[in-house]
Amino acid sequence: MKPLFTLKDVSIDYGTSPVLKNVSLNFDKGKVTSIIGPSGAGKSTLLRTLNRMNDHIPCFRLRGEVFFDDENIYNNGTKVPLLRQNVGMVFQKPCIFPKSIYDNVLFGVRHLCSGRKYEFPRIVEEMLKAVSLWEEVKDKLNRSALELSQGQQQRLSIARALAVEPRVLLMDEPTSSLDPTSTSAIEELVGRLSGNLTIVIVTHKLDQAKKIADDVVFICEGKLIEHGMSENVFSNPYQQQTKDYLRWHLCKC
Repeated sequence: MKPLFTLKDVSIDYGTSPVLKNVSLNFDKGKVTSIIGPSGAGKSTLLRTLNRMNDHIPCFRLRGEVFFDDENIYNNGTKVPLLRQNVGMVFQKPCIFPKSIYDNVLFGVRHLCSGRKYEFPRIVEEMLKAVSLWEEVKDKLNRSALELSQGQQQRLSIARALAVEPRVLLMDEPTSSLDPTSTSAIEELVGRLSGNLTIVIVTHKLDQAKKIADDVVFICEGKLIEHGMSENVFSNPYQQQTKDYLRWHLCKC
């Protein structure tokens, strides 16, 4: 199967500070790929490269090519809003607007298809059910989303991202500050979405990567060290640096 994303010899600098160095890899359609590695390795930068979120960082500079469906997304003619509609993102801290739960779900939809207002109630219900939040909030849709717990807010953020029907969902440590129940809910959600949606998730939790990922990418000091099927990377990694990292992490745990 042809990969959905292809990175060719990608290097990224922030000013004079190199962050990624000559990274080449593919992300396959319909798979869950976890990006792992130590803090400061360049994981989030790699993730943000896929929908040009790094454009907002001063002194950002990219060399190489990033293809999404055979189109180089860093060409001058790229329609970045359309790219970000197709490649949604969920951040480490829930991104919640000071609006109602209902309006949070529809925030992107209102901008993209304002003529479908009659569908809005259905969209809200379907998206909240998709993230297992409907039963918890169905009687308070008009209340402020800021009243929700952090775990509920994160699931609401995912519902909003899904509402615009992206083809790819990027997740930057989405469960790092959540309680075990909320973490489990999001991991189960990723499992349900896989196959129909391409998901790329940065995580520090190796047990999480092992549990939910089809493929694993190991990044260290801005370099791609290893990329392969999850079961192979965790049971029999090819690179010694990967073995050392996994051994160190298991000892630390």
